[in-house]
Amino acid sequence: MAYRRWFVVGIGLALVGALVAGFGLLSGSFSPRGYVSDNFTRAAAQDIGGDAVAYTSSKMPSQVSDELTGVWEPADEYVDGSGVYLRYDDDTVVILPLAAVGSLILVEKMSTAYPRYHGTVGGYWGWGRGNTIRGGGPGAGK
Repeated sequence: MAYRRWFVVGIGLALVGALVAGFGLLSGSFSPRGYVSDNFTRAAAQDIGGDAVAYTSSKMPSQVSDELTGVWEPADEYVDGSGVYLRYDDDTVVILPLAAVGSLILVEKMSTAYPRYHGTVGGYWGWGRGNTIRGGGPGAGK
């Protein structure tokens, strides 16, 4: 009888897990890029070429950053008077203030964002998954 109870509990937990996974698949927020796309207003006129995809929010940059980093922790974060710069493994999210209306949110691949924002984040952002700009090979950091 005890085995049957544990079997039923196991099946119940498996169903709950399947429901949570299904909801996650349907929501599409499996990356910072997906989260921004799902939660902020698309602003195609503010895109930077074909590289940076723009969104807007009525919230201040610090509020947008708190919301995003509460769900997706960045590998690096830099904040100054010009905005909030978040680096993830493959993508960056740059949150800039928009005068009196909130924030401009730019999502871009790391490969194009780093050269664009190097003057601001060059001494703060590393490159890749936990490595610095120097790389991670023999003698790195010496």
